[in-house]
Amino acid sequence: MRVLHTWLWVLVLLVAVVLSPLAQAQEDWLPEVFPEADALGEPLEEVAAQSVLRDGEPVGYVFETNDIAPIPAYSGKPVNMRVGMDREGRITGVQVLEHSEPIMLVGIPESVLDDFVAQYQGKEVQQKVRVGLSRREREGYESVDAVSGATVTVVVMGEGIMRSARQVAREVGILSGGVTEPASVRHDHFEQASWSELREEGAIGNLHLTRGEVDEAFEGTEAEDVDSVPEGAEDETFIDLYFAYLNVPTIGRNLLGERQYDDLMEALGEDEHALAIMADGRYSFKGSGFVRGGIYDRILIHQGGRANQFHDSDMRRLWGIEAEGVPSLPERDIFILREDTGFDPGQPWELELLVRRQVGALDTEFASFSSEVQVPERFLDFPEPVADDLAEAEARPLWMSVWEDRIMHIVVLGAGLGVLTFILLFQDWLVRRPRLLHVLRYGFLVYTVVFIGWYALAQLSVVNILTFTNALFTDFQWSTFLMDPMMFILWSFVAVSLLLWGRGVYCGWLCPFGAMQELISAVARKLKVPQFSVPFMLHERLWALKYIILLGLFAVSLQSLGQAEVYAEVEPFKTAVLLKFQREWGFVLYAVALLVISAFNHKFFCRYFCPLGAGLAIPARIRLFDWLRRHKECGKPCQICAHECEIGAIHPDGHINPNECHYCLDCQVTYYNDRKCPPMVVQRKKREKAARLSSRAADAQRIPATEVSGNET
Repeated sequence: MRVLHTWLWVLVLLVAVVLSPLAQAQEDWLPEVFPEADALGEPLEEVAAQSVLRDGEPVGYVFETNDIAPIPAYSGKPVNMRVGMDREGRITGVQVLEHSEPIMLVGIPESVLDDFVAQYQGKEVQQKVRVGLSRREREGYESVDAVSGATVTVVVMGEGIMRSARQVAREVGILSGGVTEPASVRHDHFEQASWSELREEGAIGNLHLTRGEVDEAFEGTEAEDVDSVPEGAEDETFIDLYFAYLNVPTIGRNLLGERQYDDLMEALGEDEHALAIMADGRYSFKGSGFVRGGIYDRILIHQGGRANQFHDSDMRRLWGIEAEGVPSLPERDIFILREDTGFDPGQPWELELLVRRQVGALDTEFASFSSEVQVPERFLDFPEPVADDLAEAEARPLWMSVWEDRIMHIVVLGAGLGVLTFILLFQDWLVRRPRLLHVLRYGFLVYTVVFIGWYALAQLSVVNILTFTNALFTDFQWSTFLMDPMMFILWSFVAVSLLLWGRGVYCGWLCPFGAMQELISAVARKLKVPQFSVPFMLHERLWALKYIILLGLFAVSLQSLGQAEVYAEVEPFKTAVLLKFQREWGFVLYAVALLVISAFNHKFFCRYFCPLGAGLAIPARIRLFDWLRRHKECGKPCQICAHECEIGAIHPDGHINPNECHYCLDCQVTYYNDRKCPPMVVQRKKREKAARLSSRAADAQRIPATEVSGNET
């Protein structure tokens, strides 16, 4: 036995050692999600949540979003958060526990997520909350600020917070599953009834307390020995309290009588409700210390998570009780629930009685007792429930709400892609009009930088390719990619353009960082900045670098997508476009250096280091059309297009490398230029010579006729 006793002590010590850090951890996070709580309560049976306590009384709930409403984010995995919610359905705090979002691993600090979720503190479950609102703000929605560069992530996080909070609220009764109007009283229905008949039907509530029960409630407090019950008097009545809803004719007329009931109904305003509270015993439910202008602090009415107290203006005298068989109830009054209380006679309501004991000159101890009553349904009319618009909104896929919120972005992007489609389809007509094409091209590049890049944050990245590939091997869900409408539409357009025309449509027209480089290069050429070109042999070898980088990132992503995102910082897109250069100086210096180099060497990064360009070039090899026209003399011997191609995609033999072409159409302008392109110059000269010969022949035919006419004269 002694050995067993020793082992039991060892086990107790081990448990204490293990639980000590857990208790400390609880103390660390509880104030963050529920500042007013001081301890955790019991887990709830109906939902994966836990009650929280203050001074031993339940004040709210805490729960994790992944246990209730796990919504996949950009990485394909949900972001887990701990949420606190009080008993009124108000969020008290949110703590980010775990995420796998690659966008947050480099460049965007974790504190940004903490600042984002802090916006939900004070939000109520009944509110419609959206991230980064546009037109919905005038439709009753609450807006919270998005995080630049991580829109999909924070949209999913916000929805996870609100959906899980509403689910808990529904399970604990804070939020009903269907929104209904309050029940209405059937004023045309009256039945004669005695006191006992009303009690049997449940129309009159009762709270009966003995002196012994009250003493037990004060055990362990400073008031335990104050006004304690004498021995043998434990079963004496402390208070016998009755309460009833008077608006119902069968209840009110039987209790008050015809005249008193009619006077009361005339005095009530619209949506006001009268309660009769009656009692006998040693304790007064009103109290002797009540003063005019004060409140009745001993009684409260609870319904639907709300507590209502009465002021002196809410009380009317109840002169007598007319019902047959009524007991002696010397303390009786009528109390009015005003319109702003939102009282619903069709729902159960509870009367709470506070019993007070004075333990000092200024100190008072309270004990609480309560009882519930519900008006019989046959005395009421219940309206048809209407759909819960919150539940209906949650039943729709989240991506649909996101698309509706960004309808203007979608329209502007669609218009831009429509213009680009027109340019591509009618390129042969446009290249014959170089000035118009020049205006369209550089105008579109500005649109790409400003709207697609800095405003819509629709900069594609090699990370998108890696994420898509990873999803194909794991749990592919279209909803994940539909969460960002701008990226989804742009990727869809790029997929079609790859199939039809190749990689160059995106790289030459739709890439914001590529557009930045091209605009800088154009300005540099206007300012006569010297340009440095790489010999074609070396230039051709350097093309391989971006494919090597792509393969390296793909290999890393198979092990860890998050680690691949770190290495994908070889792309300066996040710094220059998504974060608008608001980042650590090292990243900014790298992005700026690449832009400066582009002033001396056209699109240096795009040509040699861009893994996204390499990723697009591989599937582009199956393109269906080749609309870039070439003469048989191109490269043999003519080298004009090869020398003028700023991207260096034309080989010395004259053929265009579609894997490197950015589809700027400059070579097509030259192709039709009969003042510059040698084959076209030859054709123009032939046409001019033919025209001169034709003109001379016409003149020769006209001269003899004139001479004959003169001779005849």
